[in-house]
Amino acid sequence: MDAKEAAGARMRDVGATIREQRRNAEMSLRHLAERAGVSNPYLSQIERGLRNPSADILQRVAAALRISAETLYVQAGLLQEGSDDLAARIATAPELTERQRQVLLEVYHSLRDQGREAPTEDQGREAPTEDQGRDAPSA
Repeated sequence: MDAKEAAGARMRDVGATIREQRRNAEMSLRHLAERAGVSNPYLSQIERGLRNPSADILQRVAAALRISAETLYVQAGLLQEGSDDLAARIATAPELTERQRQVLLEVYHSLRDQGREAPTEDQGREAPTEDQGRDAPSA
């Protein structure tokens, strides 16, 4: 599965999760949209996996459903289950704009994934000896 297919699957998963939670709460689509402050058609598209909601929209929907926003972030692929605190703090930082959150999370995940795949610069190098770590004496 390539990255585009994975993103599509995540959108369907988060939409299905929202729909399931909404139905469990016995709430109409219109009522949830109103409580979350989003349009009825937009929420419908999210539930059907046609739109990729931002972290801000997910947070508003989660609040309207009275569920954890992190649950929806995991479903949307913004956080990994059992993820570190940094990604969670970025995704929920109120002082950042939605675009800033998205960019920071993309950069963070990219760098983290690269770090897991590639050896670090220090691997394969010998540690400097005591003499190598010192500056040459001046004359």
